[in-house]
Amino acid sequence: MHKIVQPDGWKEPKGYANGVLAEGATLYIGGQIGWNADQVFVAKDFVGQMEQALKNIAAVLEAGGGKPEHLTRLTWYVTDKKEYLAKQREVGQAYRNVLGKNFPAMTMVVVNALVEDEAMIEIEATAVIPN
Repeated sequence: MHKIVQPDGWKEPKGYANGVLAEGATLYIGGQIGWNADQVFVAKDFVGQMEQALKNIAAVLEAGGGKPEHLTRLTWYVTDKKEYLAKQREVGQAYRNVLGKNFPAMTMVVVNALVEDEAMIEIEATAVIPN
């Protein structure tokens, strides 16, 4: 099992963990964007692309023998900070729809652009799958 690491006296984070301690096989998932398995962008909006990127992560995770609760880290690259902040409720709901209430250590970085012109978000992941 993974153990959430939270320093004494720190305010509880919302929607992520400050640290995750895990033991097992490590699965590194390359950056996933909001296109489907055929590399087609169905969603043209931020939340739709984010949900698809998370579904892509879940698919790679499953192919590697893992589940959402095995995620230890997510790094999000977004092209529009204001859009993310304006849609936090929808982002949270879409996240829980795909990954449940599993909140690994997370980082979000605002970038100027992503390699795929239509992409609004890219998320890379690390999971530790118990032996």
